[in-house]
Amino acid sequence: MKLKQIEEYEVNPFTMFIKPIVYGSKIYSEIIEVEDEFLSPFKPLDIIRNSCEYYGCDYEGRRNGTKQLVGYAHKIPIAIDPTNRIFFFPTTSPNRQECIWISHEHVKKPVRINPQETLILFNNNQSFELPVSCSSITSQLERTSYLRTKLMQRIEHNERKSFYLMQRPKSLEASEESFEYGKKKIKDKH
Repeated sequence: MKLKQIEEYEVNPFTMFIKPIVYGSKIYSEIIEVEDEFLSPFKPLDIIRNSCEYYGCDYEGRRNGTKQLVGYAHKIPIAIDPTNRIFFFPTTSPNRQECIWISHEHVKKPVRINPQETLILFNNNQSFELPVSCSSITSQLERTSYLRTKLMQRIEHNERKSFYLMQRPKSLEASEESFEYGKKKIKDKH
């Protein structure tokens, strides 16, 4: 499949991975989607940063949020858009030019080829060989799963809390108001 050149790109639910490629004297990005492939003049990390902003948060905020939530300090997975299950993980330090960003949602399983190469099978039955150890990919998949779980637990907890507050009986609200009114009357007497 020939890569289509594009100027702007935001990670979306169809993005499977973004890998750096040397194009002339610059580092560009090869973007693999479920049914398409693109070439972008931006580095993978730039695309990840821009995508975070596109979905309403900056990259550093997402990094710091992950650190706070799950305690990771290196090769941090990023929740680009949790509501659409867009979680990506880096294969090495994001600042290294060989870093590949992989969508957690699309990975079916990694298969070891040799100590430094892994065949990744994706949910759409495509597979790609990447120059990363299988143990590193497996570790990053687990770390991203943990991030997703913790983040979804918080979101669901807040939804349940909101639902409870919206659905609680009026009689409970009335008794709370009378309790507050009673406390105020007692204070006024003193």
